[in-house]
Amino acid sequence: MTHPTEHDESWTVYGRRQLEYGYSPPVPDRIDWGFWAGVGPGAEVLGDVRGRRVLDVGSGPGHHAVHLARAHGALVDGVDVSPTQHQRAVNDHGAEPGVRFFCADVAEHLRGAEPYEAAYGLRTFGCINPVYLLAALRDGLAPGAPLVFSALHTDIDGLGPSAEVVVRQELIRLRDEEPIPTTMWVLAPELWEELLQDHGFRVEAIELLTGPDPGNPVIVQLVQARLHGV
Repeated sequence: MTHPTEHDESWTVYGRRQLEYGYSPPVPDRIDWGFWAGVGPGAEVLGDVRGRRVLDVGSGPGHHAVHLARAHGALVDGVDVSPTQHQRAVNDHGAEPGVRFFCADVAEHLRGAEPYEAAYGLRTFGCINPVYLLAALRDGLAPGAPLVFSALHTDIDGLGPSAEVVVRQELIRLRDEEPIPTTMWVLAPELWEELLQDHGFRVEAIELLTGPDPGNPVIVQLVQARLHGV
Protein backbone atom coordinates (compact mmCIF):
# COMPACT_ATOMS: atom_id res chain seq x y z
CA MET A 1 0.00 0.00 0.00
CA THR A 2 1.22 3.47 -0.82
CA HIS A 3 0.48 6.62 1.12
CA PRO A 4 -1.99 8.97 -0.60
CA THR A 5 -0.49 12.39 -1.18
CA GLU A 6 -3.54 14.62 -1.75
CA HIS A 7 -3.21 16.21 1.68
CA ASP A 8 0.57 16.64 1.62
CA GLU A 9 0.35 19.83 -0.43
CA SER A 10 -2.05 21.26 2.17
CA TRP A 11 0.59 21.08 4.88
CA THR A 12 3.20 22.46 2.51
CA VAL A 13 0.96 25.47 1.93
CA TYR A 14 0.38 25.78 5.69
CA GLY A 15 4.11 25.64 6.40
CA ARG A 16 4.85 28.17 3.67
CA ARG A 17 2.39 30.64 5.15
CA GLN A 18 3.94 30.26 8.59
CA LEU A 19 7.40 30.79 7.14
CA GLU A 20 6.14 33.95 5.44
CA TYR A 21 4.70 35.19 8.74
CA GLY A 22 7.92 34.30 10.54
CA TYR A 23 5.88 32.44 13.13
CA SER A 24 7.70 29.98 15.38
CA PRO A 25 5.79 28.34 18.24
CA PRO A 26 7.66 28.46 21.53
CA VAL A 27 9.03 25.28 23.03
CA PRO A 28 6.28 24.31 25.48
CA ASP A 29 6.61 23.59 29.17
CA ARG A 30 4.51 20.45 28.72
CA ILE A 31 2.99 18.31 26.00
CA ASP A 32 -0.64 19.18 25.32
CA TRP A 33 -2.24 16.46 23.19
CA GLY A 34 -5.29 18.56 22.38
CA PHE A 35 -5.63 22.19 21.40
CA TRP A 36 -5.87 23.55 24.96
CA ALA A 37 -3.11 24.26 27.44
CA GLY A 38 -3.24 22.13 30.56
CA VAL A 39 -6.05 19.84 29.40
CA GLY A 40 -5.35 16.13 29.88
CA PRO A 41 -2.09 14.40 30.75
CA GLY A 42 1.31 15.44 29.48
CA ALA A 43 4.38 13.56 28.30
CA GLU A 44 4.19 11.18 31.26
CA VAL A 45 1.87 8.94 29.22
CA LEU A 46 4.92 7.98 27.13
CA GLY A 47 6.64 6.57 30.21
CA ASP A 48 10.32 7.09 30.97
CA VAL A 49 11.92 8.13 27.67
CA ARG A 50 15.26 9.32 29.05
CA GLY A 51 18.00 8.09 26.74
CA ARG A 52 15.47 6.32 24.51
CA ARG A 53 15.08 6.72 20.75
CA VAL A 54 11.69 8.32 20.17
CA LEU A 55 9.88 8.96 16.87
CA ASP A 56 7.76 12.11 16.43
CA VAL A 57 5.27 11.37 13.62
CA GLY A 58 4.48 14.59 11.78
CA SER A 59 6.80 16.77 13.84
CA GLY A 60 5.89 20.08 12.16
CA PRO A 61 7.98 22.99 13.50
CA GLY A 62 9.70 20.68 15.97
CA HIS A 63 8.84 22.33 19.28
CA HIS A 64 7.37 19.21 20.87
CA ALA A 65 10.43 17.14 19.95
CA VAL A 66 12.64 19.77 21.56
CA HIS A 67 10.56 19.70 24.73
CA LEU A 68 10.96 15.93 25.04
CA ALA A 69 14.72 16.21 24.52
CA ARG A 70 15.23 19.08 26.96
CA ALA A 71 12.78 18.18 29.71
CA HIS A 72 12.75 14.37 29.48
CA GLY A 73 16.16 13.48 28.04
CA ALA A 74 14.74 11.68 24.99
CA LEU A 75 16.62 11.22 21.71
CA VAL A 76 13.96 12.37 19.28
CA ASP A 77 13.75 11.98 15.51
CA GLY A 78 11.09 14.27 14.07
CA VAL A 79 9.74 13.19 10.69
CA ASP A 80 7.48 15.33 8.50
CA VAL A 81 6.59 14.87 4.85
CA SER A 82 6.08 18.61 4.28
CA PRO A 83 9.26 20.39 3.13
CA THR A 84 8.08 23.73 4.51
CA GLN A 85 7.21 22.28 7.91
CA HIS A 86 10.59 20.56 7.94
CA GLN A 87 12.26 23.86 7.04
CA ARG A 88 10.59 25.55 10.00
CA ALA A 89 11.97 22.87 12.34
CA VAL A 90 15.49 23.07 10.92
CA ASN A 91 15.49 26.86 10.96
CA ASP A 92 14.59 27.03 14.64
CA HIS A 93 15.98 23.83 16.12
CA GLY A 94 18.41 22.32 13.66
CA ALA A 95 21.30 22.48 16.15
CA GLU A 96 19.31 21.28 19.18
CA PRO A 97 21.12 18.48 21.08
CA GLY A 98 19.23 15.21 21.16
CA VAL A 99 16.95 16.08 18.23
CA ARG A 100 17.15 15.30 14.51
CA PHE A 101 14.69 16.27 11.78
CA PHE A 102 13.91 14.36 8.59
CA CYS A 103 11.80 15.44 5.63
CA ALA A 104 10.32 12.11 4.58
CA ASP A 105 7.31 9.87 4.38
CA VAL A 106 7.27 8.26 7.82
CA ALA A 107 6.86 4.70 6.50
CA GLU A 108 9.82 5.10 4.15
CA HIS A 109 11.84 6.58 7.01
CA LEU A 110 11.01 3.63 9.27
CA ARG A 111 12.13 1.13 6.65
CA GLY A 112 15.66 2.52 6.83
CA ALA A 113 15.88 3.27 10.56
CA GLU A 114 16.81 1.26 13.61
CA PRO A 115 13.72 0.29 15.64
CA TYR A 116 12.43 3.09 17.84
CA GLU A 117 11.75 2.58 21.54
CA ALA A 118 8.69 4.86 21.57
CA ALA A 119 6.59 6.86 19.10
CA TYR A 120 4.04 9.62 19.34
CA GLY A 121 2.06 12.07 17.25
CA LEU A 122 0.20 15.22 18.23
CA ARG A 123 -2.96 15.47 16.13
CA THR A 124 -1.13 14.05 13.12
CA PHE A 125 -2.35 10.46 12.91
CA GLY A 126 -5.58 11.53 11.23
CA CYS A 127 -3.53 12.99 8.38
CA ILE A 128 -2.07 9.64 7.24
CA ASN A 129 -3.88 6.54 6.02
CA PRO A 130 -4.09 4.61 9.32
CA VAL A 131 -3.59 1.17 7.78
CA TYR A 132 -0.46 2.38 6.00
CA LEU A 133 0.85 4.14 9.11
CA LEU A 134 0.16 1.41 11.66
CA ALA A 135 1.73 -1.27 9.46
CA ALA A 136 4.90 0.83 9.26
CA LEU A 137 4.95 1.44 13.01
CA ARG A 138 4.42 -2.26 13.76
CA ASP A 139 7.55 -3.02 11.76
CA GLY A 140 9.54 0.01 12.89
CA LEU A 141 9.14 -0.07 16.67
CA ALA A 142 10.93 -2.25 19.18
CA PRO A 143 8.84 -4.91 20.98
CA GLY A 144 6.97 -3.38 23.89
CA ALA A 145 7.40 0.19 22.63
CA PRO A 146 4.71 2.66 23.68
CA LEU A 147 2.71 4.43 20.98
CA VAL A 148 0.76 7.52 22.04
CA PHE A 149 -1.13 9.79 19.71
CA SER A 150 -3.97 12.28 19.56
CA ALA A 151 -6.46 12.57 16.74
CA LEU A 152 -9.54 14.59 15.94
CA HIS A 153 -12.81 13.12 17.27
CA THR A 154 -15.33 15.90 16.60
CA ASP A 155 -14.53 18.90 14.42
CA ILE A 156 -15.37 22.60 14.77
CA ASP A 157 -18.66 22.03 12.92
CA GLY A 158 -19.70 19.31 15.37
CA LEU A 159 -19.17 16.48 12.89
CA GLY A 160 -18.21 13.35 14.80
CA PRO A 161 -16.01 10.39 13.87
CA SER A 162 -16.62 7.66 11.32
CA ALA A 163 -17.16 3.98 12.10
CA GLU A 164 -15.41 3.08 8.83
CA VAL A 165 -11.88 3.70 7.56
CA VAL A 166 -12.82 6.45 5.15
CA VAL A 167 -11.16 9.75 4.36
CA ARG A 168 -13.09 13.01 4.48
CA GLN A 169 -12.60 16.68 3.76
CA GLU A 170 -11.54 18.96 6.59
CA LEU A 171 -10.07 22.45 6.83
CA ILE A 172 -6.81 23.75 8.27
CA ARG A 173 -7.77 27.04 9.85
CA LEU A 174 -5.46 30.03 10.21
CA ARG A 175 -6.44 33.28 11.85
CA ASP A 176 -7.28 36.03 9.32
CA GLU A 177 -6.61 33.67 6.40
CA GLU A 178 -8.68 31.52 4.09
CA PRO A 179 -8.85 27.95 5.42
CA ILE A 180 -6.72 25.37 3.64
CA PRO A 181 -8.66 22.31 2.40
CA THR A 182 -7.19 18.97 3.38
CA THR A 183 -8.21 15.34 3.90
CA MET A 184 -8.30 13.42 7.19
CA TRP A 185 -9.25 10.10 8.69
CA VAL A 186 -11.51 10.95 11.65
CA LEU A 187 -12.21 7.58 13.24
CA ALA A 188 -14.27 6.40 16.20
CA PRO A 189 -12.31 5.16 19.24
CA GLU A 190 -13.59 1.61 18.70
CA LEU A 191 -12.23 1.67 15.16
CA TRP A 192 -8.82 2.97 16.28
CA GLU A 193 -8.72 0.18 18.86
CA GLU A 194 -9.61 -2.45 16.24
CA LEU A 195 -6.98 -1.16 13.81
CA LEU A 196 -4.32 -1.07 16.49
CA GLN A 197 -5.09 -4.62 17.60
CA ASP A 198 -5.02 -5.81 13.99
CA HIS A 199 -1.50 -4.37 13.69
CA GLY A 200 -0.05 -5.92 16.82
CA PHE A 201 -0.70 -3.20 19.39
CA ARG A 202 -2.41 -3.49 22.76
CA VAL A 203 -4.59 -0.49 23.56
CA GLU A 204 -4.09 0.67 27.14
CA ALA A 205 -6.37 3.73 27.24
CA ILE A 206 -8.43 6.04 25.06
CA GLU A 207 -9.42 9.40 26.54
CA LEU A 208 -11.59 12.14 25.05
CA LEU A 209 -10.22 15.65 25.60
CA THR A 210 -12.47 18.71 25.49
CA GLY A 211 -11.66 22.38 25.81
CA PRO A 212 -12.56 24.68 28.71
CA ASP A 213 -15.17 26.54 26.62
CA PRO A 214 -18.46 24.59 26.83
CA GLY A 215 -19.55 26.08 23.50
CA ASN A 216 -16.62 24.59 21.60
CA PRO A 217 -17.68 21.31 19.90
CA VAL A 218 -14.12 20.16 19.18
CA ILE A 219 -13.11 16.90 20.88
CA VAL A 220 -9.72 15.20 20.57
CA GLN A 221 -8.95 11.54 21.24
CA LEU A 222 -5.83 10.59 23.16
CA VAL A 223 -4.85 7.00 22.43
CA GLN A 224 -2.28 5.07 24.46
CA ALA A 225 -1.11 1.75 23.05
CA ARG A 226 1.88 -0.56 23.18
CA LEU A 227 3.42 -2.92 20.64
CA HIS A 228 3.17 -6.54 21.71
CA GLY A 229 6.36 -8.41 22.35
CA VAL A 230 7.18 -8.15 26.04
